Amino acid sequence: MQYARPPGRQARASRRQVAILGGLLLALLLPAFLSLGLWQWRKAEAKTQLQSELDTRSREPAIAMPATPVDGEALRYRRVVLRGSFDVSRQILLDNQVHQEQAGYHVITPLRIAGSNLHVLVNRGWLPAPADRRIVPVAEVPAGEVELSGIAVLPATRFFNLAAQPSSGWAPVWQNLDLERFRQSVDYPLQPVIIQLDPASPGGYVREWRRPDERAERHRSYALQWFAFAATSLGIWGYFLVRRP
Repeated sequence: MQYARPPGRQARASRRQVAILGGLLLALLLPAFLSLGLWQWRKAEAKTQLQSELDTRSREPAIAMPATPVDGEALRYRRVVLRGSFDVSRQILLDNQVHQEQAGYHVITPLRIAGSNLHVLVNRGWLPAPADRRIVPVAEVPAGEVELSGIAVLPATRFFNLAAQPSSGWAPVWQNLDLERFRQSVDYPLQPVIIQLDPASPGGYVREWRRPDERAERHRSYALQWFAFAATSLGIWGYFLVRRP
């Protein structure tokens, strides 16, 4: 005669299986979730510190724009004053810029810093696009020497082009502000920053610049999600250990 295994013994065997298999899985997942959470939390702390530094820089007195090459990070979000003359022949319009739900361009004009051959790109603000996008709007450029002020920002290094960029010749409209491409298109050196023209400075267009934001809260949110995954995994394993069959 064949005897059935007692229910209590089956339950204990099932719990042992849950404990072993669940424990092995938890041993893999828990350190990974905690590690990812701590990584995001450290990124949030670093960005919070950087944001505080950038806010402090933007409130400091303006400095004169150097007439010699500088490290872009040293000027990032610093208020600067500069004197020089614009190079109208190498002005570009940066496409796909939206202001109050209207399409337009940012007007980017190189300025030769007084007393040197060094230039810096100046973002003179937003210009609306004509209804017919085949028409390139005219952005007037102040003649002679000008004195301006603005905030130095670093240009983007990663972007996506919707169409192939011309390999030769000069295009008045660009999809992205590729500083390296601009350097290769001119015969003078450039500072590694872009100057966002101050609203009080002459010779500009619509200038409503966004406050710099390193988005530290986003990384804190990611960190809390990973910590929640870790706690949930631990809770599920514990539930299957103590639940009654």
